[in-house]
Parts: sequence; C-alpha cells; structure tokens
Amino acid sequence: MSEDIILEGRGLRKEFGGLVAVATVNIRVRRGDLHSIIGPNGAGKTTLFNLLTGNLRPTRGQVLFRGEDITATPLHRRVHLGLGRSFQVTNIFPNLTVLENVRLAAQALGRDSFKVWWHYRHFKSYSDAATGALEQVGLSDKAAVPAAILPHGDQRKLEMAILLASDAEVLLLDEPTAGMATEQVPALMEMIQRIRREGHKTIMLVEHNMNVVMNASDRITVMHQGEVLAEGTPAEITRNETVQKAYLGELYGDFADLVQGAES
Repeated sequence: MSEDIILEGRGLRKEFGGLVAVATVNIRVRRGDLHSIIGPNGAGKTTLFNLLTGNLRPTRGQVLFRGEDITATPLHRRVHLGLGRSFQVTNIFPNLTVLENVRLAAQALGRDSFKVWWHYRHFKSYSDAATGALEQVGLSDKAAVPAAILPHGDQRKLEMAILLASDAEVLLLDEPTAGMATEQVPALMEMIQRIRREGHKTIMLVEHNMNVVMNASDRITVMHQGEVLAEGTPAEITRNETVQKAYLGELYGDFADLVQGAES
C-alpha cells in the first residue's frame, strides 16, 4: 500500500542572486504526521518552509498538495485550499480582542470577507467557529481580552486558534516555542498533539528545541547548507553518524537520551 502523501516538494531550488538557499530538495509529508525540519542557522529551513507555503516562488521545482501542483498558486489561495501557516514572530491584531482575531480569520475564508460593515449577527457562523477554536486551545475565558495584553504563551495559542478557524488541513508552524518560558513548552506541545489527533490534522514544524523535535515528531528532515542531509524517525536521526557529525553532536552533544524509546 502506497504512502498517503499530502504535501510534497519536488526538486525545490531557491536562488537569491548568487546565493543558493535551497538546492534541489525533495520532501514528502505523510497525512496525519508531525513532520519536523531541523538544521543549524542558515541551513535553508525557513526558505524551504516559505516555498511550501507560497511565501516564496521556487527558482525551480514543484510543490504539490494532495497530488495537485500548486507551485504557481498564490499564498492566499493556498490558505483556501487548506494550508495554514504560523510565523516565528507572533502575527496577530493586537488592538482587537481574542475572539475578534479568530472571527476575522474565519470570515476571511468565507463569502463575507469584505462585508465588514454588516451587523455582527450576520456573522454568527464565523463567531461560532471562532468560539469553537478558542475552546480547542483553552482561551475561551479570554475571548473578550485585547490580544495585546495576552502573555506570550497565550498569544501562541491564539495563533493556533486562528489557524483552526481557517479549517486548515495542514498546519505549518514556524518556531512555535520561540520566546516561550521552558515551563510553558510542554503544555503548548500537548495542545498541538491533541489538535492533531482530534482534528485529524497534519503538522509540519520548524523548531530549534530538540526536546520538542525528538519527542513529538513522527519524521524529521535534517537540512544542511541548503540540502537534505538525512530524513527518518527520531531514533533513526539520533543514530545517524553523518547527522551527529554535521549537526547534532556538534551543536547539541549526545542526543540519545532525548528520544523516548529510540531503541524500542
């Protein structure tokens, strides 16, 4: 039985003048997986992410979603297709309430995206979708709070609610734990995993927190100097001598203890 590939990059290459940021990368993301991209700074992780989401157009290569070529599909259309993306820097409307932030995301994908002058009762379905998304991320009690005064961890949850309100099938998360206190990270990752399981989502992650990557991922793609150095399960990546020499061992030391059940 063939793998159910939901998102794929074929021969992706991105050049910025004489700089090759991504060089002929092939990547396949299986439906329902949490697939992480790791690598040292300058490895090409974020550029690859931007090629998959449509923030950048590849110099060469293709992006396929559910088997359809979306290489030329603009960013806003990819959102309508079911690709949702968060950013390393929190991307919310600070002067709107938590609920308004999420409702606008739901409305943007509906037929009423430009009818901002209508009475709010015309948008009940969007408000209901927003309320449901806030329940999923645990922010229901802060629906009326201005987004600007949320703690950083709750702002990350709000971003997740915005993605959920758009009903994205694939969630691409860029450094979701960036700037968070260490003690806040486990709760955020538990929420992400629960959303994946209960909502039947596929999640792609760029992340520097190796505890998160090794313990949460189904598969990991390791990038180095714009190319894929290795790909596999956390246990396979941990045991890969090339990865250890080029990245893991050099920057983070011995990773064996970070993988739960790596030898099982």
